[in-house]
Amino acid sequence: MATIKFYIQSKKSPAGIYVRFRDGRAIDAKSKTKFVINPSDWSSSKERPKNLKDEGFKKLNSDLTQFKSELLNHYNKSVNNSVIDSSWLKDFINPSMKQGDIPTKLVDYFDYYALSRKDIIKPETFTKINTNKLFIEKFELYKKTEFFIKDVNLLFIKEFKEFCNQHNLAQNTFARKVRYIKTICLHARKNGIETHFQLDSIKSKNEKIPIIFLTETEYSNVCKKEYEFEYLNNVRDWLIVCCETAQRVSDFMQFTKDQIRFDGEDSFIEFTQIKTGTKMSVFVTPKLSNLLDKNGGNFPRKISAAKFNKYVKVLCKEGGLTSLVDGALKNKETKIREVGKFPKWQLISSKVGRKTYASNYFGKLPNELIMSQTGHKTESSFLLYVGKTQTSMSKQLATAFKNLKNE
Repeated sequence: MATIKFYIQSKKSPAGIYVRFRDGRAIDAKSKTKFVINPSDWSSSKERPKNLKDEGFKKLNSDLTQFKSELLNHYNKSVNNSVIDSSWLKDFINPSMKQGDIPTKLVDYFDYYALSRKDIIKPETFTKINTNKLFIEKFELYKKTEFFIKDVNLLFIKEFKEFCNQHNLAQNTFARKVRYIKTICLHARKNGIETHFQLDSIKSKNEKIPIIFLTETEYSNVCKKEYEFEYLNNVRDWLIVCCETAQRVSDFMQFTKDQIRFDGEDSFIEFTQIKTGTKMSVFVTPKLSNLLDKNGGNFPRKISAAKFNKYVKVLCKEGGLTSLVDGALKNKETKIREVGKFPKWQLISSKVGRKTYASNYFGKLPNELIMSQTGHKTESSFLLYVGKTQTSMSKQLATAFKNLKNE
């Protein structure tokens, strides 16, 4: 006789509810269902939520009962013409989407969105989509309801903000999640799915975070110093690569001498950015050229991004970046990013190179030339990156006109 049991494996909330289907010794299939619950609310002995007086848990128990009934019916239809195993069970839980079937539930649409864009997005983007989907599932568990695309309105965002605050999410993290949700809903609208009339009114503002970069003097002082430990000298050399190429750590830490192309007296590093897929040809500056010559044409010894971010702080501390500056740092206890004054070395990370290049050359080189190194596609995104506003640009123009009159 076939038996169906529900259980959870994780102690973290929300925990996925698993199902085990058995029939004699020959059939023993397991799979994760789409249902989730807080482990403290689950009765392992009764295989259901503990508190059935709660409306949300009562509905979940009803859904599990219905799931069990539908699974048994599916088994009776399949037993003589299909292999009954875990793959069969997973196909029952997550049936292949038929052409033309477009989900109307918010969580389900994340998968549809990823599937529809599988040929144009990178694996990292799939990870982001899934991360945001899982967070929405947590929110649904908290609200004890499933949301449809059409439910995303201003009240939804207000309640979502309260939920994010309970999870100590920074304002900018919340803003990114809201933009992701809105992107999903707009994509659904283009596919004919009903959306709320307030969708276009949903906005998410980022908190203004001070831009951290090395001034020309700071950069020179940190990079000309010889350090006691070899690992710091190696990180110093990578900082030079970082600041002279204006690239992300995911790219510059992969550089090899084979990527260097020579064109007369000039040389260029040719590669494709991992994050954006943009093909780049980055000019090798004289400072970087001297470093490569010192290493026999090779880049420094490779280290992980995590170690670079850890060691570059030590490097900058020993390099004298100890003055207090405005910045944002994650509080280790609350896990929330807090804006305040901190020793500058604490704020340094792999992002400093790109910002240093863009900030120090801003106003000295045409923006389009700087953008060709940083990889920014639009001037508006570039200006936002270096913290420049239209007002500051107008002031710069006014200064330039005054200089013209004085010549």
